[in-house]
Amino acid sequence: MPTTKTPAGDLTELVYQCRLPLSTQTLTFLTGLLSAHLKKIRSRWRKLATGRITVIVLAALRHDQRLADLAGGNSVSRTTVGRWLKEMIELLAARAPRLERVLAKIAREGGSVVLLDGSLIPTQRQTGLPMRRRWSAKHKRHGLLVIALTDVHGRLLWTSTARPARGSEITACRHDDLVDRLREAGLAAIADLGFVGLDDEAGA
Repeated sequence: MPTTKTPAGDLTELVYQCRLPLSTQTLTFLTGLLSAHLKKIRSRWRKLATGRITVIVLAALRHDQRLADLAGGNSVSRTTVGRWLKEMIELLAARAPRLERVLAKIAREGGSVVLLDGSLIPTQRQTGLPMRRRWSAKHKRHGLLVIALTDVHGRLLWTSTARPARGSEITACRHDDLVDRLREAGLAAIADLGFVGLDDEAGA
């Protein structure tokens, strides 16, 4: 029986809306950040306004929306959306507080303790070795592991680089020499039982 690639029936492209549970303050901040960057690099023109670009990037980050779908719904190419996403991530990463500065500030202000925890950021399941590294036996799903420090009131101070979830929270902390840096700053950390053994010598 011959096969055909002709679709059965007419194809209709539909554009739908979804709600982003983000504050106006977040949108305004990121739009301002992007606008300042474009002014700095003297980029006079973009396919869409900076506010619209910000919304598209937030949709990709918040809902893990496919870039091709976002591109089609906004009459731009997938490559363009991918470039916007990478650009915004780099702008945010450049503003991320450095661990040494965060700990030094806490110590200067008279603090003695920080709260330490790990969090899994779920990712879509795909094939290949990189995705196998993202499998978390603890959570039974694919994701990236992030270590976070907060003050005693729960205010976020610092987050680590996102790493494959196959590794443990202790291993992730050791990548950043977290124990040594806490000691240098004269600070202690409170964490759950998942971090028991963190201050032991690696390989001991």
